[in-house]
Amino acid sequence: MTVRLNETLSEFVAAKVGEQGDYENISEYVRDLIRRDKTRLERAMEERLRIELAHAFAAPESAYTRLTAGDVIARNKA
Repeated sequence: MTVRLNETLSEFVAAKVGEQGDYENISEYVRDLIRRDKTRLERAMEERLRIELAHAFAAPESAYTRLTAGDVIARNKA
């Protein structure tokens, strides 16, 4: 995998790596960034699910509609 950075970003990365930085090498820094982004996305998905479930559980019983698995799959594709 190859990543090209402009001078500003390259200098920023260089400051984060090495004796003065938080990371031993660029690969370690990139892996940490990817892990953090993955965690951020997972938390965002969990939060959306939490909000959706809270909304669903707050709805009156009369608001519920019987759905098949196919209905749910079709709705989620839209």
